[in-house]
Amino acid sequence: MFSGLKKRWNVNGWRLLLILITFAVAGSATGYLGKMLMSFLGIESAWLYIIIYVVAITIIWPLMVVLVSLFFGQFNFFRGYLGRMGKRVFGKKKNPASLPLTQTHPEPGPKIVRIAIFASGTGTNAQKIIDHFRHHPFIQVSMVVSNKPAAGVLGIARKERIASMVIEKEKFFRGNAYVDELKSYQIEFIVLAGFLWKLPSRLVSAWHKRIINIHPALLPKFGGKGLYGHHVHEAVIKAGEKESGITIHYVDEIYDHGETIFQEKVLVENGDTPETLALKIQALEHAHLPKVIEQVIQSVRN
Repeated sequence: MFSGLKKRWNVNGWRLLLILITFAVAGSATGYLGKMLMSFLGIESAWLYIIIYVVAITIIWPLMVVLVSLFFGQFNFFRGYLGRMGKRVFGKKKNPASLPLTQTHPEPGPKIVRIAIFASGTGTNAQKIIDHFRHHPFIQVSMVVSNKPAAGVLGIARKERIASMVIEKEKFFRGNAYVDELKSYQIEFIVLAGFLWKLPSRLVSAWHKRIINIHPALLPKFGGKGLYGHHVHEAVIKAGEKESGITIHYVDEIYDHGETIFQEKVLVENGDTPETLALKIQALEHAHLPKVIEQVIQSVRN
């Protein structure tokens, strides 16, 4: 049960303990104050007593939670928790195809670096990035962005209770490129993890040298428009290359062109197919991408 709560609320064991203590103390205080109030009112009618008591503790409980959370240093968590409860009770349903699904994290302090992951597919790299930064002291995956409403990566975002956004081509390329929306989430870094659209210049300039991409080949070979996924691996094998690998690079206005940050190689063996080569490349991506993201952010932060 506790492991499930840690995953659901995206907290470590120590914070979970403080949160549960806050719930317990606030609940006890609410019950005590509720009984004091009813004793003061001196209501004799049983049904009226129940109605007023329920109304009273409904009002008192969130106030006590906020007050107690201040003493245990969990105010930010409970502010977000109560806000989500309020939205569920009073808020209107939003269209998940065009608006953020869930803003799971409370407003961060100035030291938190918030990442948005852009992906078009199943999101295996996105999951590895989320896992890597789950309990990081100052780096947080705060949003998942996709250009495909049915992309598997959006399911990962829902499961992980991370905000997600589906973007539309017209607004992305001829509108504001979703710069305003990303800035409203205080996004500082963008990671392209299998995102198939070329980024518009407005987005690139807004996050200059703060957007990185991973490409499943050793750039500058086998990069450019149309060279993604299995198309890259087919091209590598057809060209008779003896090695392939991954390239992690900064993003500019040209496909697969920005400054290289990191490369790792793998042998292309006789008998390799696009499918077997893809598995080798994927292993490199999972092993290195989260670590390189962390190193880049730390270098800028320092």
